[in-house]
Amino acid sequence: MPVRGDQLTATFAALADPTRRAILARLAHGEATVGQLAEPFDVTLPAISKHVKVLQKAGLVEQTRQAQWRSCRLRPEPLRDVVTWMTQYREFLGESFDRLDRYLTDLQKGDRP
Repeated sequence: MPVRGDQLTATFAALADPTRRAILARLAHGEATVGQLAEPFDVTLPAISKHVKVLQKAGLVEQTRQAQWRSCRLRPEPLRDVVTWMTQYREFLGESFDRLDRYLTDLQKGDRP
């Protein structure tokens, strides 16, 4: 299944900020209001709302409305697209780590490669 580049770009841009990654980590445990998402941060509620909007635009978060409350919920599909994209590099990374491991083992033994 091919992954659209523009969606990947939006996802990676949203994930580039540590506050947004922390928000996603919180939402992985369940829905939360913007106020609840803001609790662990030393920033204003409007700042957290802006982060949530970036995550929404990237398709990583959706908001639901129940009476006067708006809850945020994680949408995992864009993260699955990232995993799909990264899978194509798994073999390369594995081989690179194997070479590094052999090199470090040789250094520990006193062998010069």
